[in-house]
Amino acid sequence: MILQALKEYYDRKPDLPREGWELKEIPYVVVLRPDGETIGLECTYEGAGRERRARAFLVPQAVKRSSGIAANLLWDTLEYAIGVGQPGKKRSVKKSEENIRQRVAEMHAAFVKRLEDLGTIEDSGFHAIKKFLREPDKAKVLQTFGETWTQLLNEGGNLSFKLAGDSDLIVNRLAVRQAIAVDRDEKSQVRAVCLVTGEQGSIERLHPAVKGVWGAQTSGANVVSFNLEAFGSFGKTQGENAPVGKTSAFGYTTALNSLLGKGSKQRMQVGDASTVFWAAKNCSFEGQFLDFFGEPQKDDPDRGTRAVESLFKSVETGAFSTDADDTKFYVLGLAPNASRIAVRFWIASTVSGMAGKVRQHFEDTRIAHGPKDRDTLSLFRLLLSTAVQGKAENIPPNLGGDTMRAILEGWPYPQTLLQAAVRRIRAEHNISYPRAALIKACINRQTRHQTGNHEEELEMSLDLDNENIGYRLGRLFATLEKVQQEANPGINATIRDKFYGAASSTPVTVFGNLMRLKNHHIAKLDSRGRAVNMERLIGEILRAVTDFPPHLALADQGRFAIGYYHQMQEFFTKKIDKANDNATKGE
Repeated sequence: MILQALKEYYDRKPDLPREGWELKEIPYVVVLRPDGETIGLECTYEGAGRERRARAFLVPQAVKRSSGIAANLLWDTLEYAIGVGQPGKKRSVKKSEENIRQRVAEMHAAFVKRLEDLGTIEDSGFHAIKKFLREPDKAKVLQTFGETWTQLLNEGGNLSFKLAGDSDLIVNRLAVRQAIAVDRDEKSQVRAVCLVTGEQGSIERLHPAVKGVWGAQTSGANVVSFNLEAFGSFGKTQGENAPVGKTSAFGYTTALNSLLGKGSKQRMQVGDASTVFWAAKNCSFEGQFLDFFGEPQKDDPDRGTRAVESLFKSVETGAFSTDADDTKFYVLGLAPNASRIAVRFWIASTVSGMAGKVRQHFEDTRIAHGPKDRDTLSLFRLLLSTAVQGKAENIPPNLGGDTMRAILEGWPYPQTLLQAAVRRIRAEHNISYPRAALIKACINRQTRHQTGNHEEELEMSLDLDNENIGYRLGRLFATLEKVQQEANPGINATIRDKFYGAASSTPVTVFGNLMRLKNHHIAKLDSRGRAVNMERLIGEILRAVTDFPPHLALADQGRFAIGYYHQMQEFFTKKIDKANDNATKGE
């Protein structure tokens, strides 16, 4: 199903390279005359810093190589294309200078041989390359281009050739492309029924590498591979065990590499899962999906919020129902696994179904917040709030994928997500906006999906009618802290810093002492009216509390955090309203 969906995406994208070709960044291009004379060495880099990119050209698909020697056709690194070793290049095994020179010579010989194997091609550009490669000291010829040659030696990078006056590479001249196509068709191939298309055809023995998966090998890894005899059966080798046609293998890997590529607007990182998404046909939802879950863009920080707003409005307007109701929509999460790629999650739905799930996620995570906070939080920000020291690398490996899967399939959020949020609050004594949003969402989904659960769902803001013991004690703890702060202006450490962990998990051990301290703090308040109001609020909260329990379950510890958060937001909101009223009277 995954390979079929990727192949369908490839078939509907005419701008993707056709079979046997790929788009590759070629930083350096040797410019030749028809007689083989070198007249230039062009550097195709543009931009600066992280935005620095080399121009991408259509070239024959890269060969798969590890420690052996295998040359690409008419493009490759400095060692292969020119026969010059790169100074200062790190090598896995220490070798003598003589061994290095010998290996570079073998690499260049392999590059020349691939050219010769194409046979005779009546093309001036092809003849120019052959003449250039006969030059005994190509490095001396290119040294005349000074700074660009020095840059090539220092940085390395892929190299190819073009004819003076042409805008494209020699490899893309018509006669050369035709010769490459003939050479590819003439090679002997195993034939069988392709598992993707169901058609008889040539089977790919080694599938092209997939690049761009975070944490995987930079040279690429495979979704489908059989690299040991133990994985085979009935005497079949490698790709013959799961026959996928050459066209299908090229199509699905090209589509996946495009989705995972730099600058792709159809990929995002969810924990350790590199996540890509696409629709069976063009639709607006495909372009908006990244805005729902991705980080806000620096040049347009409100784009995500607008996307979510339009998603909620679509319920009223019916935009998604009429635009692409039954269009298939796919989300694929990939994670590194040694030399292979593991499928973390695979979700196939319709655009309207997926839109409903996304809408529900934002509804579940909606909670009262400060005026400067964003109305919506990206998935990355939610997950980051559960990580030690707020670092992305500390997000538990499977948590991101499990959470994304729960969102897009409408399941309860993973229990580990609630545990992580509660644990971070207890460790740091900080009930932040993202953590509160996460806990509310986890508890509400759990409540909604559990049969026989009579607990009510948590509201977006303070709920005076919620009589859950955890929620009530959270409100009480926030009120006791507020009294302490007002009684001791500028206090460095409050009861939250000292007692939050115990109060939220074993209330009976601390609340008796906190209630006695409360009397002392209220007596210190300057305003008698304020003291009466705080006593009244405490009494209202305790109305539904018959006793302080010895232990709170995990879900009630989450409700404790939400009760605390809601009550604090209420205090903050009243303070803002009072300040605005005073400002208005002053006018």
